[in-house]
Amino acid sequence: MNATIAALSVAPVALGWAVHNIVWRRRIEAARRCPLTGLPTRAVFEVQAPRLLAAGTAVLVIDLDGFEALNDRHGHAAGDAALTTVAHVLAATAAVMDGCAARLGGDEFVLALPIQHPDDLPFELASLHAWLCEPFTFEGESVSVGASIGAVMVGQGPVPPLDRLMRRADEAMYAAKQTGAGWFIATDTTPVLPTTNGRRAGRRGTTGGSEAAA
Repeated sequence: MNATIAALSVAPVALGWAVHNIVWRRRIEAARRCPLTGLPTRAVFEVQAPRLLAAGTAVLVIDLDGFEALNDRHGHAAGDAALTTVAHVLAATAAVMDGCAARLGGDEFVLALPIQHPDDLPFELASLHAWLCEPFTFEGESVSVGASIGAVMVGQGPVPPLDRLMRRADEAMYAAKQTGAGWFIATDTTPVLPTTNGRRAGRRGTTGGSEAAA
């Protein structure tokens, strides 16, 4: 009897701790993901992506085109819908290709994808670009945004650090945006443009950044 009473008195405490642990796990998981798009954050990507890096891995930086114009014309809810739509495309791409995707912030995203052969990368980029630019419906109206994609591929030999690959992919994205080509592949993994606080000089978020709004 005493053992039964003791067990019953402990049960609520154990249940309380179990609920507490579940709540904290959910909060931690939520903090690792963008609350709007559901994609992992940059911090999570920087943990996950290095495990994928090997010869044949492509790192992509994606920045939306016409995003500010969409916000100005249809309101921020339309911008949120565009971000969510793009995130679904990137999440699906990462799932199918055993890669990983994340939202870096604003209208900028990143992908790490295993590519079977360097010759496959242009095809993958063209397909992804077309998918990202597909119109979607917002409040009964067909709307769309464009996308500029920069890519760099890990070759044979030592694997460069992820931050270097992301910087080079960002430079390639900037080249795509400047030319309107949709996507651009860097031919090597060494960044060439000047940086401010570790980021490409002139881009949004750097001191004195004046990159045109996408």
